[in-house]
Amino acid sequence: MTDLDAGDEPNVEDEEEHTSLAMFEGDTSTLFPDQRRCLNALLKYRYLSADRNPGQWAVLMANTDLIRSRLNDLFLDLQVDRVHQIAFKRQATNGDEPLPSLLRVSSHTKEETIVMVYLRRRFRTQRQEGDDVVFVDRQALLDEVADMRPVDATNLAMDRKRADKAIESLASAGVLLRTGDPDRFQISPIVEVLMPVEKLRALWTWLIETNQGGTDPDEDLPADETLDDLLVDADEEES
Repeated sequence: MTDLDAGDEPNVEDEEEHTSLAMFEGDTSTLFPDQRRCLNALLKYRYLSADRNPGQWAVLMANTDLIRSRLNDLFLDLQVDRVHQIAFKRQATNGDEPLPSLLRVSSHTKEETIVMVYLRRRFRTQRQEGDDVVFVDRQALLDEVADMRPVDATNLAMDRKRADKAIESLASAGVLLRTGDPDRFQISPIVEVLMPVEKLRALWTWLIETNQGGTDPDEDLPADETLDDLLVDADEEES
């Protein structure tokens, strides 16, 4: 009988560490619990922010490459904006070659687009004036949508219903943050991440052309992958 070479000896410390990481029977994950919870939150919610999710944000900042790699395994890409301290997932792309997708692609209504453009402009303006937190009233959003209504629009009740639905959709997506007043919202900094200046100009042009009869006023805005990744399933409440 011969002694085992040093390299053949079982690594007791590795086995003990793996056992300590297990959170349920048969668990083979190599991530620590806080890393797994951070990854789970990125998959479950539309975005994470340092303001709303301080613990998970800290874990993400300490393990960015590791979390990104795990998302990449699912053909998802991690987007991190350290200026606004916001992170969210996006569908990965590979040129013209389609990749398996976990995210549903959908178009956005004209009303959602009007509200988003308004929120983006208001957020930037008030931040430049020194406001750290920017609020908006529901009525201001409804008025903005009404002001962008084509002159020949006559079904005011339907238009109001669409505007209300757009507001609720953006609230469910976390672009509008609910407050104690159901008719007052905080504007999330995510709006600046979703709408850089170039996109804002393009959307504004699209809205103007729509109102001038260049496109069907009931036509939805073509799908945008950044907005879609955040607004996907926005009609469902977060659990």
